[in-house]
Amino acid sequence: MNISSPKFKRNRPIQNAMLTASSFLLVSLSSSLSAQVDPEQLNTVLDIDALYAPLVSQPVHGQTAVSLLRELETKHYSSVEIDDNFSSLVFDSYIDALDGSKLYFMKDDIDQLSAYRYTLDDSLKDGSVEVGFEIYNLYYKRILERMIYAVDRVENHIAEMDFSIDESIEIDREDAPYATSLADLDELWRLRIKNSVLSLKLTGDDDEEIKDKLSKRYRNQLSQILKTNDKDIFQTYLATVATAVDPHTSYFSPRDSENFNMGLSLSLQGIGAQLTTEEEYTKVAVLIKGGPAERGKELQAGDRIIAIGQGVDGELQDVVGMRLDDVVAQIRGEKGTVVRLNVIPVDSISESNATVVSITRDTVKLEDQSAKKEVIELSYNGANYKIGIIDLPTFYFDFEAASRGDSNYKSSTRDVHALLDELKEENVDAVVVDLRNNGGGSLSEANQLVGLFIETGATVQIRYSGLRNGFTRPFGDNDPEVAYTGPLAVLVNRTSASASEIFAGAIQDYQRGIVLGGQTFGKGTVQEIIPMDYGQVKLTRSKFYRISGASTQHRGVIPDITFPDFYDAYEDIGESSLDGALPWDTVRPVEYRPYHAIQAMLPQLKQLHDERAENSPDFIYLKDQIERTRELRQRDQLSLNELIVKDEREQARRVEFDAENMRRLLKGLPLNEWIEDINEEEEVEEPLLANNDVDTTEEAEQELEADDEGDPLLLESGRILADFIALNSNRVSAITDPASRQNR
Repeated sequence: MNISSPKFKRNRPIQNAMLTASSFLLVSLSSSLSAQVDPEQLNTVLDIDALYAPLVSQPVHGQTAVSLLRELETKHYSSVEIDDNFSSLVFDSYIDALDGSKLYFMKDDIDQLSAYRYTLDDSLKDGSVEVGFEIYNLYYKRILERMIYAVDRVENHIAEMDFSIDESIEIDREDAPYATSLADLDELWRLRIKNSVLSLKLTGDDDEEIKDKLSKRYRNQLSQILKTNDKDIFQTYLATVATAVDPHTSYFSPRDSENFNMGLSLSLQGIGAQLTTEEEYTKVAVLIKGGPAERGKELQAGDRIIAIGQGVDGELQDVVGMRLDDVVAQIRGEKGTVVRLNVIPVDSISESNATVVSITRDTVKLEDQSAKKEVIELSYNGANYKIGIIDLPTFYFDFEAASRGDSNYKSSTRDVHALLDELKEENVDAVVVDLRNNGGGSLSEANQLVGLFIETGATVQIRYSGLRNGFTRPFGDNDPEVAYTGPLAVLVNRTSASASEIFAGAIQDYQRGIVLGGQTFGKGTVQEIIPMDYGQVKLTRSKFYRISGASTQHRGVIPDITFPDFYDAYEDIGESSLDGALPWDTVRPVEYRPYHAIQAMLPQLKQLHDERAENSPDFIYLKDQIERTRELRQRDQLSLNELIVKDEREQARRVEFDAENMRRLLKGLPLNEWIEDINEEEEVEEPLLANNDVDTTEEAEQELEADDEGDPLLLESGRILADFIALNSNRVSAITDPASRQNR
């Protein structure tokens, strides 16, 4: 049984993460439609009557809708009723999926479509998806009209734009009202286009260059819009129907089922990144551990891709507004070839800060995501400690190799066991299992991994749907062998999910180790793929519960000691932010015996940690960075006054510079030198900061790496374990016999 990784709620202006293929299709189609028009006509035809042609459904679409409702009603974990309330939820979700930023529909459109709010359930039961197509076709017409308007603005009106007046745009329009007139909608788009022009203007482009780039962009969007077919609309509508039940349930058409089953739908091959769509941008949701993008360290989750170039010198082609599957197709390629991405960094709002990242394509192999170890040494309270770190990016199991009898099959538990043996040979004093950004994986692996640290006992409970209230079954470790008995910590963050939460929760409940970091994601449900005559449905069938009886759903695992987590700046990450997420609840606990008195020791451990964190340059810097990001995300307006924008950028650069230099000063590192004269007429691709003592960027980076003490969260985890060893030395001696103490 596998545990599906969670997906993030589609949000504006930023989103994390770990999206399933259903989200990929649903969101990507929000900016793409189709009609029977030769793309060559786009050079001359900008008339809505010439471009607009509604799409129609096929008989199999309605038949599949009936089958989907039957699967939802009979097999979902929760009791699903296809009634007027369900219809209203589907209606709102569908409208939001198409136009969540209120940029295409007008109020009159929504008023007109609202006649279907309570009838979608009836039409679906009757085997009809016509309403879904009617809503989409109106959206299709509106988005074509907006593209025609945009092309006209950038091709004929750039010279009229005045960047000295105080105008602004709304950054997040999720809660904004719909435009009440065509003039109001035109005004929204006038300001949006003006912002795009200003962004390019700040990179040094002149009016003619801006016109050429934006004209190509919007005409390209128009071309992509015209490529959508009836299968795309059907997939979007049925996926919305399924997701209305819970955010991890979805429908996949035959074409998308193939992509989903192959694990390709989110570009897991090529550069090792999962992509999603945010308004007109393609955004990096997650970097796959061990993939070429993650290894290169230039691309980050949250970066928005605005152009793609093939090879080391291929021309950058604008992809803003392009269908996600077309963007993915451009990024994929043969192993060893280079793709260049022009991206807006995650911590930037404007295209003026875009930078080019070169990545050599590769295959993301299982070995690249394997567990890895390192040993960090620290001096603390007059003693020296060796802390073993095990980095586990996912809970993996090579089922195919195991089934054919290959004795060397890959498994996270087998690999961690081997690494623990190596760490014991190195005489480490304690071990940290790092599960940050681990989105889950195999349930059996999570169960067996807990077994490496306990003798025998339950590790998780699973509640299944069924007659009456269903039934709950515990799963556990029956192998009395313990691979490691010494001091243990588990490090997690907001994107540690599913199997990671099972492991962390069990270690916490048994008081076998100390859980550190940030609140976990909160995905406590299990999905199953159910084939259908036309496609397949991914359906939530059961829920996880800790041995204490508490669900991991919605709330996740709360660490024993909390560290600053960069995801704290993003209130829309985690299961609790997803519409329709199943609630937190409890079942009966199972019997289990704690290994240590960690809960009793926590007040002392927390006090010692707080005293260090209060004066830690790295923790102070991280907390300030989180607060700066939170403040940036809370902005609801973006100025279109050129001088104001330049001043804001310079102030933001100075604040970041001062914060970094303060961190370096407190750590006794060389300070960076402020560069006053940045040529605004050119795109700046080199760092804005330079070190006083070096002459080149490469040398500066090398010196910074040499001066770097390591990951501050891992170092602090080691210090907490050192405190635990000191406070618990008598207990450790009592629990662990001389032979097993060698396991440390």
